[in-house]
Amino acid sequence: MKRLYTLFMAVAFSMTTAFAQTDTIPTSLVENPEVVKVEKVGDKGTRFLPTTRRIDRNINLNKFVYKGEWMLGIAASYGTLDVSDTDLMLLFDNIDFSLRRAAVMPYVAYSYRDNQAVGLRFGYEYLQGDLGNLELNLGSAADISFGLGDIGLKSESYAWSIFHRYFFGLDRRGIVGAILESELLFKTGTSSFYMGAGDDRKYSMSKNFAAKLNLNPGLAVYVFPQVCVTVTVGIGSLYYNNIRQYDAVGVETGRRDHSALKFKLNIANIQIGVVAHLWKKKME
Repeated sequence: MKRLYTLFMAVAFSMTTAFAQTDTIPTSLVENPEVVKVEKVGDKGTRFLPTTRRIDRNINLNKFVYKGEWMLGIAASYGTLDVSDTDLMLLFDNIDFSLRRAAVMPYVAYSYRDNQAVGLRFGYEYLQGDLGNLELNLGSAADISFGLGDIGLKSESYAWSIFHRYFFGLDRRGIVGAILESELLFKTGTSSFYMGAGDDRKYSMSKNFAAKLNLNPGLAVYVFPQVCVTVTVGIGSLYYNNIRQYDAVGVETGRRDHSALKFKLNIANIQIGVVAHLWKKKME
């Protein structure tokens, strides 16, 4: 038994020495000899693969967007809100208000590399709200009550942005993909505000400017071979706002500057769009 153990150790030592003197492990011991090829560092070899090769899982093999593609897209939204859509009547009485919002955002993008694209986006947004009447009465015990009425707001704004999108194909057929979008946006617009009725009505106007750096992840699905539906939502923003207030005759009455960094789900920044992919060539 001792002689057999000695013979086994001698054979194992001989094989280890032979492997150490070669640049590769014998092909009979591995399925893919190229994957375990040992690279030299200087004049000495190493038995360990580089970290980038050991952890690479080839997640970019599922191509969703191909190099050379042009993309034309548009995102639009329209919504209304009135007293019948809320539960404000639990706290307030005699409510009369309405809110309307519409926005359209066309854009163009180019894929400079597989699954990566840069683009330009333009946008227009219109917002109008009217508060005809609002009364709050918390009862005689609280002794708090007040009323508001004849208040209105109208706002128009234009936006320009440059964005970068990184796509992750979630299936081998390239139908479903995830989006990671970063966007630098500039927005300008005007808002008008009124309060009162008849000869007592007062007006004011403001000019607004905003610069934002947004992070918008999302999802994309091909519904036709060259048409894709996308949904993105804002989760983070670094922004700067400047508002200048003017009275009815155009004299500046105030100014406000504000900047902040926020990371939270912004349901007001959900964009649903349709994109047409103009392929240079579908497959390589």
